[in-house]
Parts: sequence; structure tokens; C-alpha cells
Amino acid sequence: MDIGAQPIGTRLIGLAALLVGNVALACGPWLVRLADTGPVSAGFWRVALALPFLFLIASIRGERIAGIPRRATLLVLAGGVFFGLDIAAWHIGIGDTRLANATLFGNAGSVILMVWGFFMLRRLPKGREWPAILAALAGATILLGRSMELSPANFVGDLYCLLAGLLYAGYLLLLQDARRSFGSWSVLAVSSSASVAVLLVVALALREPFWPTDWTPVLLLALSSQLIGQGLLVYSLKLFPPLVIGIALLTQPAVAALIGWVVFGEWLVPLDLLGIVLVGSALVVARVTMPKEPPRPRVNPV
Repeated sequence: MDIGAQPIGTRLIGLAALLVGNVALACGPWLVRLADTGPVSAGFWRVALALPFLFLIASIRGERIAGIPRRATLLVLAGGVFFGLDIAAWHIGIGDTRLANATLFGNAGSVILMVWGFFMLRRLPKGREWPAILAALAGATILLGRSMELSPANFVGDLYCLLAGLLYAGYLLLLQDARRSFGSWSVLAVSSSASVAVLLVVALALREPFWPTDWTPVLLLALSSQLIGQGLLVYSLKLFPPLVIGIALLTQPAVAALIGWVVFGEWLVPLDLLGIVLVGSALVVARVTMPKEPPRPRVNPV
């Protein structure tokens, strides 16, 4: 899209929406830690509380939900299962690793999709794709190594967050074709219906504390991650090219690192910052090399 052809007011509003949406999503891990439920239970409430509003928004926008081809509906529901498992793994990881690591690894789906594309196209990386893959591997190695130095629990938390990134890539792949039959909000509404069921089953299987005694964190989580964050990103994605979206994505680990430092005392040394920069640069390149019509609306698991 030609950004220069847009009115300056539209560009400024879109940029504000893009940044505020990323900041709202970056606050998600903090709220997960504040919730007095288990981490997967917090994920259930995050999606369940927002679900009626997702259907309402889809209806207001005139996006159809009924009458969709059966295959597309099944793909969206299957994607919702992956999304639910993604949230479950990510929320478990958030409790054990640093917020910056959780945010970066949770967004690893973009890099995973880029690598998956090489297999599907049966070609080797080329141009800036090689540096992006090497940067992702080097940055992940640094951050994983630092987590292992801090404690084995941090390392396990990182692995859960990486698993979440892998599951999110599966979610996007499943929705790639179905996205042509659904609107952005109807995709999220229908897939979230399956996600709620998955999160409920996992939370009960883990015997976590389920009912909040303080509803504030889970209400804010649903509002910030599922409604404000998603809504603003859905609005802004159509206004900017992938490079701008990718750069704005770096707001999330920056905000998460700041929250981790101020609230939880998660100090970052220069080696941590190097790892964050390497993984972050790989995420930007991966976003640029993704298809022009990526499955939407979710940019990050936060």
C-alpha cells in the first residue's frame, strides 16, 4: 500500500493505533502474572470474556459467520485448537522466564513461517533471509543460555514460549485458506470458540486455580490482549507495509522488558540486549518476507 497516498490524518491515526495496539499486547504477560488463577485459566478467561464482543463486532461489520463452506469452518476451528494450545503454552512459560524472553519467543511464529516457506517452495534462503535465520538462531542461543545461567526453570519457560511460537505458526497456516471465506473478526470469533474449549480442558486437567477472586487482572487481560490490542492491529495492518508492521512489533519486547525490569526486577545485561536485538531483527525480516496477505488478525500471542 502506498502510504504517501493516504491523508496525513489517516497515517497518524493508523500509526497511533499500531503503537498502542502493540503496547496493549505487551502488557499481557504482566497481567497473566498478576492473575490469581493458574496461567492457563487466565488464558481461558482472556478469550472467554472477549468472545461475545468478537461475535458482536463481526456482526456489526457485516462479516458472515453462518453459511461458510464446511472445509473452511473446520480449518478455522482446527486453527482455534492450535491458538488455544498456543495461549496455554505461552502463559505457562510467562510464569517461569523473563517477560522480554516470553514476548520475543512467543512471536517466533513469523520466523518459523519463513523457514516453513522454504520447505514448501523447496528452495534455500536467499538475500536477507540468511542473515535473518542466523540472527534468530544466534539471538535465541544467547537468550536460552542466559536463562540457563539464571535457573533451569527460566530455560524451561523459554522452551514453553518457543513451543507457543511454533503452535502459533500452525494456527496461521491452518487459517491461510479459510481467511478468504471469513472476515478478520469472524475468523477470530469462530477460532476463539474452539480456543475457549481447549483452554478449559487444559486448565481443568492441570487442576489449576480456576475462578478468580480478583477479576481485575483477567478483565484487563481480555480487554487489552483480545479487544484493544487485536482491534487496533486489525485496523492498522491494512494501512502499512510489512516493514513498518515488523518494526512496530519491536515495541512489544521493549515494553515487556521495561515492565520486567521495573515491576519484577528482571535486569538485562548487554548480552541479553544483544540477544533481543538479534531475534528482533529476525522478526522484522520475517514479517517483510511473509505473503502480502498474511492470515490475520493476530500479530502476537500476547
